[in-house]
Amino acid sequence: MKVYFASYPSIFLNRGGPTYKIFHLKKALEQLGVEVKLFDPWDEKLKINRDELVHIFNASLATYTLACNLHDYGARFVVNPIFFSNHRATAIRRYLWLEKIAGKVLKRSSSDYFFTARICELAAAVLPNTSEEAALLEKGLGIAPEKMMIWPNGVEARFHQADPGLFRQKFGISDFVLYVGHLGPVRKNGLNILRALQGLDVPAVVIADILNTPEGEQCRSLLKESSNILFIPWLDHDDPLLESAYAACRTFVLATRYETPGRAALEAALAGAGIVITPYGGTRDYFQDMALYAEPDDIRDIRRKVILSLESPKDNTLREHILARFTWEIIARDTLAIYKKLLDQ
Repeated sequence: MKVYFASYPSIFLNRGGPTYKIFHLKKALEQLGVEVKLFDPWDEKLKINRDELVHIFNASLATYTLACNLHDYGARFVVNPIFFSNHRATAIRRYLWLEKIAGKVLKRSSSDYFFTARICELAAAVLPNTSEEAALLEKGLGIAPEKMMIWPNGVEARFHQADPGLFRQKFGISDFVLYVGHLGPVRKNGLNILRALQGLDVPAVVIADILNTPEGEQCRSLLKESSNILFIPWLDHDDPLLESAYAACRTFVLATRYETPGRAALEAALAGAGIVITPYGGTRDYFQDMALYAEPDDIRDIRRKVILSLESPKDNTLREHILARFTWEIIARDTLAIYKKLLDQ
């Protein structure tokens, strides 16, 4: 079986969740005997046969032309939309209805909602990461539920064996609060997270790249004035120091606007950290009642949940739950079953 992985052109500049998802799923599928190729738009000899699939990661304007061309070419593709919004499904539905009416006058004027919906309509199957994402696709964008299959995000099993010693030896701290991710995108809620961590009685560690955005600049300034927060510039995902940081921390915080479900939180949980995370985006599918959920707009609530996590006894229940359900080896087997089902149709 041959499968092509495709996404938006700048995916390797972002170094976010979809980037790692592509590489680790590719590796796990190849171990199961699947031939996985990264889609190359510059390949002059590119030919996709009827017994081959394309798997698109992200459904937006950035992948819209690719999806349309694949459909016109006759190639079957599945899409992992990576779609979520804090707007209610009814509001999205109403927006699309108004856009359709306005489009009769304002030609070539479409929203991201339109592009996401159209890509999902053209796909052979739609693979949302969470039940909440699936509900929003159905009730907001009108995607048929029978076309969708919940397809969880995965995590590398190596984080279950993470050793805190390397981080403790290098920085001399343990049992701290940790945040890993981008600072600057509004969705990541960096300012509120940093404000919640300021002045805690325990040290906090932030491992991040800071984007050149207005919020990113504010985060940079706030870090400079926060004596209890240790800032570490972005670490390579394969750096042993990253997994050691997860194992050395007491609590990991990811109180963003939404996550589907937050790769870094899965990694930290697998390393044994307590989790404080956003309730939005379908995170409860993964963390259930084994994490604390903080309102991203409420700095006091984020701080309160972090303190509660720090004061709670250590428990490996979440760690073993993640290991049993969400490693890439498990996700790859389920993914292969989906591919086979579609190719047999």
